[in-house]
Amino acid sequence: MSEVKVNKISPRTACGTVTLGDSGDTIAIGAGVTTTGMGRTGTVDWVTTIKTDSDSPITAVSGKGYFLNTTAAAITINLPTSPSAGDIVSIKDYARTFATYNVTVGRGGSNMDGNANDTTLLVDGVSVTFIYMDASKGWSFINDDATSVAGAKLLIATVSGACNTLETAPDCANAKIATFVGPGTFCVSQLHTCAADNLVSYMVVAGGGSGGSPQYNAAGGGGAGGFRELVSPVAPYTASPLEGYSTVPNRVTVTATGYPITVGGGGASVTGNGTDGNKGNDSIFSTITSTGGGFGSAGNAAPAAGPGGSGGGAGGGGRSIAGGTGNTPPTTPSQGFAGGTSPAPPVPSDNAAGGGGGTTAVGTPGAANSGAGGDGVTTSISAAAVVRGGGGGGSGNCGPVSQAAGGTGGGGAGGPPGGNDGVAGTVNTGGGGGGASGEGAPGGNDNSGQGGSGIVIIRYKFQ
Repeated sequence: MSEVKVNKISPRTACGTVTLGDSGDTIAIGAGVTTTGMGRTGTVDWVTTIKTDSDSPITAVSGKGYFLNTTAAAITINLPTSPSAGDIVSIKDYARTFATYNVTVGRGGSNMDGNANDTTLLVDGVSVTFIYMDASKGWSFINDDATSVAGAKLLIATVSGACNTLETAPDCANAKIATFVGPGTFCVSQLHTCAADNLVSYMVVAGGGSGGSPQYNAAGGGGAGGFRELVSPVAPYTASPLEGYSTVPNRVTVTATGYPITVGGGGASVTGNGTDGNKGNDSIFSTITSTGGGFGSAGNAAPAAGPGGSGGGAGGGGRSIAGGTGNTPPTTPSQGFAGGTSPAPPVPSDNAAGGGGGTTAVGTPGAANSGAGGDGVTTSISAAAVVRGGGGGGSGNCGPVSQAAGGTGGGGAGGPPGGNDGVAGTVNTGGGGGGASGEGAPGGNDNSGQGGSGIVIIRYKFQ
């Protein structure tokens, strides 16, 4: 083997070409030799020693790639502090655990896509290459993970209150679902860099009204709690027909603060002697209020049933009695429908009652028998399709009038003839309670169905 030792090889003529080897030859560079001025091809040399949290923080070198294992804990890796245009650093999720234990990529004093923020990698199995562009933009992705902009801050929130939960959406790895079945706080501690990503999806359902309890006639069912919903474009799912994104005041763009959540309880049950039911309680998130369901009427000489998110059903009274109005106070889209009426004479024995209104339908009027509650509505905000907001059914009585079913979505059925309790609305659906049935004589002591409690669900993009 021949050896040539020189300090410089130059072409014979100005601007000429120096050729090393012939076609098919291999030019080998000795082990441990460092080259300069040859430029890069857009690839990196991978550091084959797997880096773990025990190596954190890691100081990255331009032109190198790093396998990061976050099985046990998070890792921080810092990009070069004095980069030049074209410098590159690559990162690979070794164990596909970045979603459990994230990687923080420190910006090393330079910008990240023009943002003076570090970047968090939090998608399992991701491979990312950063390239330095210039002092203005700084580092950027060559191939993106789920974060669309390097250095973007993400929306971070927590949930308080007993039995309330926060989980990653089963149908979307980039969304979280905060579910409130009782009072609590939705606390936003950090906003997304992109303002549009701070617009959240929500469903707010109020408590249902309770049914009435008569002396001896049929009693109306309670109205469903008001139902309000909005789908944010950045946290989508299959929504109900009542979704209200097109109405701008319905939109909630969160800020970094705590949002107290009110979950309305159902209207309390009542007992006999011509007693009207109780209105359900409102549910509230930010500027969005859903109104409690209207009470069911006891009938007899009682006035119309109660108004609310959905109206209560009218009790039988030997004359036409109006059901309670729904969507009261009004919202766009409507948060519910009116309760059913009771019929005017001639009527069946002891007068049939109306069903409570539901979120998608008016309560059925009393006729030969008492009317069923109006149906609720289906949404998949929690990933599974769930029906909520059914009205309570009107009760039977001692005569030929039979009780009626509650509406789909948690409405309770009316009590069977002969002095029986109404069925309660289902908890956390806002279903109306069923009316109690009369005993054929004054002094009845049967309990109406309590209204079902409401629920608040917030869905948002977190990565």
